[in-house]
Amino acid sequence: MNVLIIGSGGREHAICRTFSKSSKVDRLYCADGNAGIAQSAVCVPIRPDDIDALTKFALANEIDLTFVGGETPLALGIVDEFESHGLKIIGPNRAAAQLEASKSFAKDFMARNRIPTARYLTANSVGAAVNALERGEFGDKNSPVVVKADGLAAGKGVVVTKNRTDAIAAIDDMSALAGSASEKIVLEECLIGKEVSLLMFAGGEDFALMPPTRDHKRIGEGDTGPNTGGMGAVTSTSILTDEQLREIEDTIIRPTLRGCVNEGMSFRGILFLGLMMVAAPAGDRGLRPMLLEYNVRFGDPETQAILIRLETDFVDICEALLSRESGDITCENADDGLGNPRSSAVSLSDLNIKWSHESSACVVLAAKNYPRKPQTGDRINGVENAASIKGVEIFHAATERTEDGDFTTAGGRVLGVTAVAANLTDALSAAYRAVDKISFSGMQYRRDIGL
Repeated sequence: MNVLIIGSGGREHAICRTFSKSSKVDRLYCADGNAGIAQSAVCVPIRPDDIDALTKFALANEIDLTFVGGETPLALGIVDEFESHGLKIIGPNRAAAQLEASKSFAKDFMARNRIPTARYLTANSVGAAVNALERGEFGDKNSPVVVKADGLAAGKGVVVTKNRTDAIAAIDDMSALAGSASEKIVLEECLIGKEVSLLMFAGGEDFALMPPTRDHKRIGEGDTGPNTGGMGAVTSTSILTDEQLREIEDTIIRPTLRGCVNEGMSFRGILFLGLMMVAAPAGDRGLRPMLLEYNVRFGDPETQAILIRLETDFVDICEALLSRESGDITCENADDGLGNPRSSAVSLSDLNIKWSHESSACVVLAAKNYPRKPQTGDRINGVENAASIKGVEIFHAATERTEDGDFTTAGGRVLGVTAVAANLTDALSAAYRAVDKISFSGMQYRRDIGL
């Protein structure tokens, strides 16, 4: 089959690598890709938000399956457009993509479906948000508050503040940082606990969990400095217990998927839960899950750490996602409502997705000045030597290639150095040994990923 990946970062490189391992894939395309992706896929110079051009390309090149990497094309309705032309695509439609595209929509959805989350308030202007804080809606002047731009803001729309003064400053800065995404502002109580990410393949009310992961957002060691798109991630069996996973399924996942079906926006694709494990009420033991946010696609760099452990053919998983919606019966001769034969693949709930029993770690190497305006065009040394270490994969996030074949930096997060090993300690050790072999001017990374 011919497969198209939409996006250009480390996440998309990991997705391309995973598809390239399938014997069922004949031609692999990526729009618009990067220099690392170009080693295993044909990079197509079409922006991920150019839905019309992507649709025309998919039709002209007989694309059998499209996989969307980032949130912007999903929010723009690429799934709706592709499906209207009979094209198979993995991702939620525009209605379901609101779970990420609008923080206020997501919080209201959580409230309607009784999903445990932080107390919140949606303000329709900067002034209304400031007034809510000054009225004491979220405690006294020393109480921490989370400030969120309502819309998509490329990782710049959430600020965790220490007190009311910082929160008001964050609100004032939000329009400059997030632009039109901050026309509405969501204020939340600040939850204290262990932050965890849990991703899953989801179709209708069926789902299959991926290994739990934890990422590191701030630029500096010890979780200091400004937020970034993510400076590293790990997967390990120690992140969530089986009992905690069952509680998350019962209190968050099933109500979410059932709520999507009931509200006429049945979810299909990758569902990402940003969770905070907080102390249980007095008299109860352990930690209980609270939902911070939804993402409706793979995370970055979580994808690199997760997919390096996948053993099942990725095409089989995609076919299972496409084989049924909630309430449908898989039938070899049924159609998908668009006049196309429905896949005879097993449904998601029947597919035994296999993951390695190992742990993994991804360490992001970032350009000088990131997360401000990054320095670009610097020659990258040592990538091949790093990739030769057992268990290590190098995923390109923002690279270009010179005429003489060398890689150069082309953005903020440049490489994701990822390793898999028997335990997290060994995975981190392998990843950092690989990092030590790579260099470019002004290279930034954290030495405390996974600690």
